[in-house]
Amino acid sequence: MAGNPPKPPKPPQEAPKKHWTLDDFEIGKPLGKGKFGRVYLAREIKSKYIVALKVIFKKQVEKYKLHHQLRREMEIQTSLRHPNVLRLYGWFHDSERIFFILEYAHGGELYKDLRKTGHFSESQAATALAYCHEKNVIHRDIKPENLLLDHEGRLKIADFGWSVQSKSKRHTMCGTLDYLAPEMVENKAHDYAVDNWTLGILCYEFLYGSPPFEAESQKDTFRRIMKVDLSFPTTPVVSKEAKDLISQLLVKDSSKRLSLEKIMKHPWIVNNADPMGICSE
Repeated sequence: MAGNPPKPPKPPQEAPKKHWTLDDFEIGKPLGKGKFGRVYLAREIKSKYIVALKVIFKKQVEKYKLHHQLRREMEIQTSLRHPNVLRLYGWFHDSERIFFILEYAHGGELYKDLRKTGHFSESQAATALAYCHEKNVIHRDIKPENLLLDHEGRLKIADFGWSVQSKSKRHTMCGTLDYLAPEMVENKAHDYAVDNWTLGILCYEFLYGSPPFEAESQKDTFRRIMKVDLSFPTTPVVSKEAKDLISQLLVKDSSKRLSLEKIMKHPWIVNNADPMGICSE
């Protein structure tokens, strides 16, 4: 099952079959694991379509009372139709497990490539986030590990509620804590503006190679986030426009953060984003 995935005639959701079982799939290599299950490369036998099969254990769902979260992920990801959002084609279950049939992002994690090149276009992520917000979806966990690439290099927002342990782990102690907005650190009510904050963190990490509030301990990271202890290194050289965008996103008062609509009109995005790189219906 190595190499580029073949182009099948139809993805699983568009096929006439409605009642899936594990016998309908050939299971390949593991792609990742998390607290509640694992993800495997798989191929639907009839159509030869390559997918990612997410396996969640019912015992874990019962133990942690996560029925609502599971149902929410199903509803959210099934309803979204956007080329920059990872598709959920369907699901099925047996006596012990629940299976999600997901679009396979052949290019893997953006974070892996970030370690090699250090720079990406933020416009694709902003476009997909804007679509999610139109559907009243707050992702709350946007980070390079949850941004995947397909075989054509298109960005895909993934993981709506169930974190998967990635192979390319961060070197810091804090990991995704670096991406938390101040209102989440303070355990206050929050809305879509947490994604605007996270987009600022992404822009910074894309340009500088590390998140802006990185610290040796969780306490110090939280302190820097709360103070918005933001500084811009002299290297690599980053334009004033890019710094201006980041500064307008990393604002403690969530109501004063730059809106997604204004992000897309910001001079740095307008001048640097490749229009052909933004996927659309």
